[in-house]
Amino acid sequence: MATRDSLIQVTDLKKHYKGGAIKALDGVTVDINKGDVMAVIGPSGSGKSTFLRSLNLMEEPTGGAIIFNGVDLTKKKYQDESGKMVKLDIDSLRQKMGMVFQHFNLFPHMTILENMVLAPMKVKGMNREDAEKKALDLLERVGLKDRADAYPIQLSGGQKQRVAIVRALAMEPEVMLFDEPTSALDPEMVGEVLDVMKELAKEGMTMVVVTHEMGFAREVGNRVLFMADGKLMEQGTPEEIFEHPQNSRLKEFLAKVL
Repeated sequence: MATRDSLIQVTDLKKHYKGGAIKALDGVTVDINKGDVMAVIGPSGSGKSTFLRSLNLMEEPTGGAIIFNGVDLTKKKYQDESGKMVKLDIDSLRQKMGMVFQHFNLFPHMTILENMVLAPMKVKGMNREDAEKKALDLLERVGLKDRADAYPIQLSGGQKQRVAIVRALAMEPEVMLFDEPTSALDPEMVGEVLDVMKELAKEGMTMVVVTHEMGFAREVGNRVLFMADGKLMEQGTPEEIFEHPQNSRLKEFLAKVL
């Protein structure tokens, strides 16, 4: 149900392939509220990443609606406040959704600082001095200010992922989308990335996190979605999902992963 605090309303979201033979998403409906830390869990191939990537139209849905800031992202045009039909500017809406992937997607030929300032300067029109100041402040926040002049190849996987997170934050998004941000990392580096995400959660950043880290979902999430076969099977608080699961598929899944 949409509330005053709803940031993104997803209604009956579908993503089909091969003329409907494969239903990667099969009618997902959920509200993402401001300040939510929503953990999305489920077996491989359940539609979790497709759901996340549909939120900013990296995957184009087959059907349903995604309403962000009052605008349906699945429509090419929408009515503005004056009643005029306006073409949807998906790029400007995407700026408000930071995205962090499994693989860090840093430009290998640029220093960490250059990676950080590129989008704020090109997309937001920030001047270099301001962009660099902001980038260095963000790098300091994740303990990497001293690596500003290093290249991605000189950083560990955990360090690269911390850079990828603050690079997304440099665009001042309203919501952060994380697609299995720790699954490509060595186990000893997972903690340093989750710590950054925990800090963001404490500061009230709205986050949707597709994750295999059940500890994170349990401790940091305020809502957990369980997906299987492209459907949202169950949602609730971490306590409801982990302590009192209702759905048989969820019970089966938790028996395997906990």
